[in-house]
Amino acid sequence: MDAMKKKELQIFAAKARIGVIEGVYNAKAGHPGGSLSICDLLAYLYNGEMSIDASNPRMEDRDRFVLSKGHAAPALYATLALKGFFPVEDLKTLRKSDSYLQGHPNMNKIPGVDMSTGSLGQGISAAVGMALGAKLDKKDFRVYTVLGDGEIEEGEVWEAAMFAANRGLDNLVAVVDYNGLQIDGTVEEVNSPYPIADKFKAFKWNVVEIDGHDFDAIESALENARATKGVPTCIVMKTIKGKGVSYMENAVGWHGKAPNTEEYEQAMTELKAALAELEA
Repeated sequence: MDAMKKKELQIFAAKARIGVIEGVYNAKAGHPGGSLSICDLLAYLYNGEMSIDASNPRMEDRDRFVLSKGHAAPALYATLALKGFFPVEDLKTLRKSDSYLQGHPNMNKIPGVDMSTGSLGQGISAAVGMALGAKLDKKDFRVYTVLGDGEIEEGEVWEAAMFAANRGLDNLVAVVDYNGLQIDGTVEEVNSPYPIADKFKAFKWNVVEIDGHDFDAIESALENARATKGVPTCIVMKTIKGKGVSYMENAVGWHGKAPNTEEYEQAMTELKAALAELEA
């Protein structure tokens, strides 16, 4: 990846992280930790990988994206806003009673959202159905879904994984956000699904393990997925929960709470400083 493209992606991800904090702070609720950890991936998907059109969100042959870990909606909303699906200013309405931007994505109200999600495990199942539909209709679009490493404790995830491999859904990419933390503690302590890569391999998936904050690695993994035929691909993406905000990084308490005013100001100072450095 050339330096200019990488910088553009880094700037987009930095702006998305600012959007995450802006939304969660104004909502006084939400899930910043696991939203911040996936901003780099979303930056690449929406700027370097997926065929989408903000002026035509329901374009028939668009690539589909399903946020299976639906509580990370602030990251998806920030990404969609930056891509022009709706105004960036609307991020401040997150979770307000009269807002279309609720705590989990709603495909019926939010431009650019392909599936309503929130109940963990169901998003990947929907993504599998979309990928199968594309195969049956002889369509070329691809389907991408992001799961949490805590989410894959759900049995439905593995039913979907088994079915996807059995049907040879090579147009499906599942990304596991492996940040090691969930609401009640470490993933290992709560109900360990480790080793994640080996489990997906056992379910006959193509598996790639990467650093989820390395754009070269993200690009390489997605190129690998496109080149793989006959089986779906799982990208096990090691990330830092709360990435970009010093006091949130690798802190389980920031799974599902909003910063107070002092914390918000510190987060915005850090994120804006990082953005300014990139834009210099």
